[in-house]
Amino acid sequence: MAFKSKAVESKTVFFNLLLCLVIFYSLFYMIGSVCFGAFRLDNFDGLIPFDFKTEPVESNSKYLVVKRRVWDYALTVTFLHVIITSLVMLEFPTVWQWWLALG
Repeated sequence: MAFKSKAVESKTVFFNLLLCLVIFYSLFYMIGSVCFGAFRLDNFDGLIPFDFKTEPVESNSKYLVVKRRVWDYALTVTFLHVIITSLVMLEFPTVWQWWLALG
């Protein structure tokens, strides 16, 4: 079974990427605003996803996840992704390319 596709114009690809970015960051800031209100935080810093200068340490209240907890979060999300994928497809993923992409 061969995969057939049409060539897509660069303008269409650029527009779709731009649309994805706008939707992603719109949802990010909407959900962040809701969480800000729900958790009654002191301040909402909109630069958090872009701030690469601030060191993530436990004493910094801007970070809810610190270095030693990042692996726990990543493994939990990956485990949930594998379970949800298995439930949707009704079988365990055995294709090595899928596991390579997940890794």
